[in-house]
Amino acid sequence: MRTANSELRFNYRLDFAYDGTGFRGYARNLGVRTVQGVLEDALGTVLGSVPKTSVAGRTDAGVHARHNVVSFPWSEAIVDPQLFHRSISSMVGPEVTVDRVRRVADAFDARFSATGRSYRYFVYERPTADPMQRHRVWHVQERLDLDRMNRAAAAFIGRHDFSSLCRKSPSRSPERRVVEARWHRDRGRLVYAVRASSFCHQLVRSMVALCVDAGRGKVDPDSVSEIIEARDRHESRGVAPAHGLTLWKVEY
Repeated sequence: MRTANSELRFNYRLDFAYDGTGFRGYARNLGVRTVQGVLEDALGTVLGSVPKTSVAGRTDAGVHARHNVVSFPWSEAIVDPQLFHRSISSMVGPEVTVDRVRRVADAFDARFSATGRSYRYFVYERPTADPMQRHRVWHVQERLDLDRMNRAAAAFIGRHDFSSLCRKSPSRSPERRVVEARWHRDRGRLVYAVRASSFCHQLVRSMVALCVDAGRGKVDPDSVSEIIEARDRHESRGVAPAHGLTLWKVEY
């Protein structure tokens, strides 16, 4: 039987997507169903034991991924990548879709080699909800002011200490460099597009909550810079619902 403790001579990259509705987030958590648990269990079945994986984006419960990446070292070459791909896909589907499996350079790490990550958040602004989109959008009943929302989002661009908008972590700095943050309307939905090298925990959902309140007229868009500069979590407007958020793309 193959073992993960053997000499690791090969490195593999797996690109995948998932509907996060039925999962308690990405990270493996005892007693609950997670994306990592489902994916690693499938890998363990095919390989003989569970490999040590690294992931580009650890999403929260209910958050979706259009594109995420896992890497893992292994002691043997995968002789038939197409068969391996089919086998894994049959075990994790239909909620998880494996797009591609390939061998990569030894130095590649899905998390640490990533140069950028982008997210999309979807808001449905109608008096009544659309049941067909209930797991993909945040439904708000009133029409929001797009100009005010973009004025609020403009304050996020650049390098900032986002302590006011992130859940505190003792092991990670709250400083991030955001290169894109904008809202637009698309087929009856408001779409928030945001991109950075990485994001601290709950940053995107906190951004969205703040922008939506700006669009409702409850927050002055020009005050967002002051909220960021305060570096105080109590200054934020909470977090937007998880199900409206999608990890859109990981860049290398």
